[in-house]
Amino acid sequence: MPQRATKIVATLGPASNTPEMLEAMIRAGVNVVRLNFSHGKAQDHIDRADMVRAAAQRAGREVGIMADLQGPKIRVGKFAEGKVMLEPGQPFVLDGSRTEPGDIGGVGLDYKELPRDVKAGDVLLLNDGLIVMTVNQVLGDAVHTTVKLGGELSNNKGINKQGGGLTAPALTAKDMEDIKTAMSLRADYVAVSFPKNATDMELARQLCNMAAAPYNHKPGLIAKIERAEAIPELENILKVSDGIMVARGDLAVEVGNATVPGLQKHMIKLARQMDKVVITATQMMESMIVNPVPTRAEVSDVANAVLDGTDAVMLSAETAAGKYPLETVQQMAAICEAAEKTDHDPLDDDFIDETFTRIDQAIAMGALFTAHHLNAKAIVALTESGSTALWMSRHNVRMPIFAVTSQLTSQRKMTLYRNVRPLLVDTSADRDTALAEAETELKERGVIHSGDVYAITVGEPMGTPGGTNTLKIIRAG
Repeated sequence: MPQRATKIVATLGPASNTPEMLEAMIRAGVNVVRLNFSHGKAQDHIDRADMVRAAAQRAGREVGIMADLQGPKIRVGKFAEGKVMLEPGQPFVLDGSRTEPGDIGGVGLDYKELPRDVKAGDVLLLNDGLIVMTVNQVLGDAVHTTVKLGGELSNNKGINKQGGGLTAPALTAKDMEDIKTAMSLRADYVAVSFPKNATDMELARQLCNMAAAPYNHKPGLIAKIERAEAIPELENILKVSDGIMVARGDLAVEVGNATVPGLQKHMIKLARQMDKVVITATQMMESMIVNPVPTRAEVSDVANAVLDGTDAVMLSAETAAGKYPLETVQQMAAICEAAEKTDHDPLDDDFIDETFTRIDQAIAMGALFTAHHLNAKAIVALTESGSTALWMSRHNVRMPIFAVTSQLTSQRKMTLYRNVRPLLVDTSADRDTALAEAETELKERGVIHSGDVYAITVGEPMGTPGGTNTLKIIRAG
């Protein structure tokens, strides 16, 4: 069983959505599969989710499914020729009322609110910041600009405003329908695009819970941090989410490339402090879309995210549309493992000035501290909801955390937690039977051998969420 702590999220697409490739990618180390709801119809996603579950079963591993909502389409319209070549200094009009296809002088807008959101002097960044325009004036529905940085502009390319400030709501009518689809396939996580504040995430939570109720399901919610406005609201967004995604593409366009690495470190640190999960995403292995090996810079980027403490690193086009989806996963897994070996953050520092108000949290922390100092081979958390394993995973322990649960939904949710190996075991029996089963499982996996010390946390009576109240140190028989 791999000893890698950092999880890998891989996006499904034309390059990877065959049963054979999916199974190979899961065996190579994919922990969570991302379904991108920007593409495809409802039935496509349902079929893909079934394929993921079947491939995971064949591979003998449980994987999570993350439904990634499209969010608002802040884009230009289409061009008569499909694209235009813009030169610096030329005028260009972004017109919300234009119905005919675009040309060298201007183009219509998918995002009709743009004229209301901008004023003279604002800077607009199109196509991920490759094209830059300065707003001269707004006349009715037409935004008159001068091209500052030119290049090729093609159909439906994205628009960002430097510094943020576009009013598009995080959840569109399409997203609301997509949430229903995601809940029907019991997606373990829903990623919300472009949230500006906690209110956006609370609305998403309500919609998810309503759509999931018939299936007796509750997904985890991931806020994708990709708007400048979300940065000062980060703590409030984290409070009402289960985790965040450091979505470095749109975020970099709005706040500037140079700002993003520092923000990434801040976001990962804050998420861990607040007992939330964090995914680092966008262009991590971008060159592997066309090349069989990553660049040195990409290797460093992935390794740095691991050293920062991210729960997961994510692949987008690399596995969805790239030439080398399997090789990309293999390379990413190898980089994560190598980076983790060099990470020597002292655990004891985490306990200085810490206060615990909950018994289950104190037991989780006690297990880490004791296992660390006894040089235990593993920590086993018998957990219904997965919260004990989540708390443990926020700290830098050198040994694997095995989360034993009887709940399939908890097992799938924990596929995203750093350093947690979720196991599905029927723990409905008495405590001693469950503990014996857990030890047998660890021995079969070669994690522990006779004479090895390991720690177990459990709640008595068993089966009560949040009821962890016992720590046992066991020497394997």
